[in-house]
Amino acid sequence: MPEVTRSLEIPAPPSAVWQWLSTQDGLRRWLSPDLVIDARIGGAYQMPGGDGEIQISGVVLELVPEGRLVLSWLEEGWVHPGRLVITLEPTRQGTLVHLVHDGFAGIGKPDWERTAEAYERGADKHQVLRRLADVVTAAGV
Repeated sequence: MPEVTRSLEIPAPPSAVWQWLSTQDGLRRWLSPDLVIDARIGGAYQMPGGDGEIQISGVVLELVPEGRLVLSWLEEGWVHPGRLVITLEPTRQGTLVHLVHDGFAGIGKPDWERTAEAYERGADKHQVLRRLADVVTAAGV
């Protein structure tokens, strides 16, 4: 199953990284300043896509403190959602953060492969994990 994956080690413990994943204010600082989210399991969210043209929406599927955030990910024009999965893995130097977009084959678009390719390019362009690292680092540990 195709997925877009990025990882980055942040020199801070999972508890310091988690605070930026578990609240609307925290997520707005690095993911999207226009994000509106009810940050609890089953809570809905909405935000503009990276191009500012489309809307992304979904619900919080998993919220494991200092471990994992999973969102359903429904872009306008998709029939079914994919997922955004962010996991935190403690390391000797801090936290390894993994970001995965998956489920492209099931979004209900005949050209889903092109969508996955666009997300691959977008992951490099938008550098959301770098933005997360910058916010965590600026806040101090």
